[in-house]
Amino acid sequence: MSAVLEIAGLRKTYRSRRRGVRHALDGFDMRVEAGQVHGFLGPNGSGKTTTLRTLLGLIRPNGGRMAILGHEVPQALPVVAGQVGAIVESPQFFPHFSARDTLGLLAGAGQLPRQRVDEVLELVGLRDRAGERVKTYSLGMKQRLAVASALLKNPKLLILDEPANGLDPGGIREMRTLMRDLAAAGMTVVLSSHILGEIQLICDSVTIISLGRRVAFGPVEQVLAEHSQGAVRVRVEAVSDLPQAAEVLTRAGVRVAAEPDHLMLAGVDKPATVSRLLAEQGLYVSELAPVAVDLESVFLELTATAPVPGQHRQVDQSTKVGEPGVGGTGGGLGA
Repeated sequence: MSAVLEIAGLRKTYRSRRRGVRHALDGFDMRVEAGQVHGFLGPNGSGKTTTLRTLLGLIRPNGGRMAILGHEVPQALPVVAGQVGAIVESPQFFPHFSARDTLGLLAGAGQLPRQRVDEVLELVGLRDRAGERVKTYSLGMKQRLAVASALLKNPKLLILDEPANGLDPGGIREMRTLMRDLAAAGMTVVLSSHILGEIQLICDSVTIISLGRRVAFGPVEQVLAEHSQGAVRVRVEAVSDLPQAAEVLTRAGVRVAAEPDHLMLAGVDKPATVSRLLAEQGLYVSELAPVAVDLESVFLELTATAPVPGQHRQVDQSTKVGEPGVGGTGGGLGA
């Protein structure tokens, strides 16, 4: 598959007299294939929003290479901007405008057909509330409007930062369906979210960033498999035998964590070996079950690294000192 988005060795460094050198991005790499829903994950301060803002030309990098649809950016942003829809951080709208007025203004500015406004309102589920002022909208409805604005151009690449923010469970499910439908129609979607269960359900592949560097990349199932660590849950016939069972397995080199009514084992290549080791000591297994790892546990494991003492890293913010022309509380390529 061809890459719609490529980032290699991206660096962004901030310097100040008070805090010294701060590395927001430290040789970050990312690749997104055409037609995928790609999850872009990272804790607060990891460099995630800095990456997106740099990619969209809102922040100047200190080094590295970026390409969208095969064109080097930021140099080629005027060429590819019409094929990219993006919402980064919290979008801002005129509170006294209706959703239809807002999208109509954006469509006019982008010389887009007027009927596209009604099409995207339908896509995001705002058709029946399109005539109401934005100031009356809930947070979830404003998020829907933001997604609608990013979809106006029918882009080839859609970048969404926390699109499910403020949505109720029904709205989250609708957003999930919309993302999958867009990808099925040929659009590539880059989705940043803290709802990791949703990312696991919806995304074909993921990139995880921590402290400005990529710590995991690939198809979701592959990333999960690489970090499963052979986890196994074991129960024996008598709970009182658990301490002895733990001792037997620990002596055999198995990593054991004791729970009130079972043991959790890590690094087990052949679960049948566990049953044999215990049976040799007269301990009989009542349950031996591999434990499936989820994206949340992998994320927490990979992003739990503490910063190196004395090394400061930039926390993602909307406005950065020393970046003229970058401001406000949100950014994107709506229309």
